[in-house]
Parts: sequence; structure tokens; C-alpha cells
Amino acid sequence: MASEILSPEVISMNVGAIIIGDELLSGKRQDKHLAALIAMLAERGMKLAWVEYLGDDPVRLQASLVRAFASGDLVFSFGGIGATPDDYTRQCAAAALGVPLAIHPEARTIIEGRFGAEAYPHRINMGNIPEGARLIPNPVNQMPGFSVGDVHFVPGFPAMAWPMIAWVLDTAYPQLKNTVPDIEQTVIALDAREGDLITLMQAFTARYPALRLSSLPSFGSETIPQMHIEFGFSGQPARVAQAMGEWRKALQDAGYALCERGTVSN
Repeated sequence: MASEILSPEVISMNVGAIIIGDELLSGKRQDKHLAALIAMLAERGMKLAWVEYLGDDPVRLQASLVRAFASGDLVFSFGGIGATPDDYTRQCAAAALGVPLAIHPEARTIIEGRFGAEAYPHRINMGNIPEGARLIPNPVNQMPGFSVGDVHFVPGFPAMAWPMIAWVLDTAYPQLKNTVPDIEQTVIALDAREGDLITLMQAFTARYPALRLSSLPSFGSETIPQMHIEFGFSGQPARVAQAMGEWRKALQDAGYALCERGTVSN
């Protein structure tokens, strides 16, 4: 099976997920994919940037896939690639791309090899994917998923989907693996109001675009009774340490007393 899922080299990408199924929105089933994907990404020093839950609605699904293909993000789509009437993902992906569905030759071989004459007339449609798509191997029952660009389609069954995603990440995106995990450092400014510090926050976000600045105001708590704001920087350790050192100094120069919270690994 072909393994060339990604051709251009990528240093960093946002990662998104589309999780599909009426049963998730109705509460008949609880989603397990989100937590599993977050964990798989964390193992590789990566993070999830966004997630979208959709029912089995072709109009909404097609619109979501149009956005996914245009985003430049690494996107995993869960569910809807079977052969039953409520499986719309293959058709919606083709429509979003403006290409026809076509039986992938390698998928045909896999499906016919597994089911023989029973591959027709319905099971063969699991290989009817957007023209030009590439296959993702399925180690459980061999029925493949597929990829177009950086959007990857896997079944809704966790036992199949999760090893398929691991294969995509490790085979196609090894350059995204971050061997130095991001960290977060926080500090608390006492008697601070966000409105008084917006200009300073804007300056720091412009100075450190690779970091995330968080601001969590509080009117007081059991441990810190007065009004305060907990500020945090998250990202690569060296840059976080530099930014936090400058941030602490800026707050102290502005007359704020600081309460240290420490460093938390993401």
C-alpha cells in the first residue's frame, strides 16, 4: 500500500478534528475520539487546535470539508466512510473537492480479496473515494481509510481509527514531532485589572508570536482574597522563560505585587 501521504515538508501545522455521527449529538454514544487524539498528539509533542462535531447532515458536512481542505491544517475526520445509506463522508469529500468518486484500484483488490463475490454490490463502495485520494491502511479489517492533501479520513470505530491515525502521524508527519515539549509558566499579579494591562499584553503578543499568552482574572479566592490576574505564557521552554522574565519585570515596574504559581508542563 502506498505510504506517500504528504509531499511538501512542514515544520509546524495546526491540527483539527471533525467527528461525525448523529449518535454522538443525540447522546446515544459518547465520543471517545477527542481524548484519544489529544493523547496521541501529546505523545508526539503536538496539540489539537480545533474540533468540530457534526451529525449525519450532508450539507453541513460538505461545508465543513470545504473549510478543512482550504485551511492548510492537518485534519482528521472520523466516521461516515462505510457503505450504509447514512454514510455521507466519501460523497461529501468528493463534492467539497469538486471531483468524482472512483473505485481506488488498490482498494478494489483489498475488498475483493476479503469478501470475494460478496464485495458486490455494496461493500465495494468502501473503496469508492474521491478521485486521486490515497489510502490509509486499516490493521483491523483491512478496509482502508483515505487521504486528500492533509485531510485524513478514518472509520468511526475507535479500534480501527486510532492505529490508522498513529500510522498517518508517524509515516507522513515525522517532522511535526516535537521532542522538546511545550511548557506553561504562570504568575499572579495582585490587585490587577485587565483593562489596565491590555496595551502591555498586546506588546508582548506582538513580541512573542510563537507563544500563547493567557489572562485569567479573579475577584478573589480562598487562597488569594483580593482581586488578581493569573498570567501565563506557553510554548517552547527557552522562549517561555525569556518572555516570563520580561513580563514579571514589566508588571513590577508598573507597581504590581506578584505571587508565583510555578511552572506546569503541558
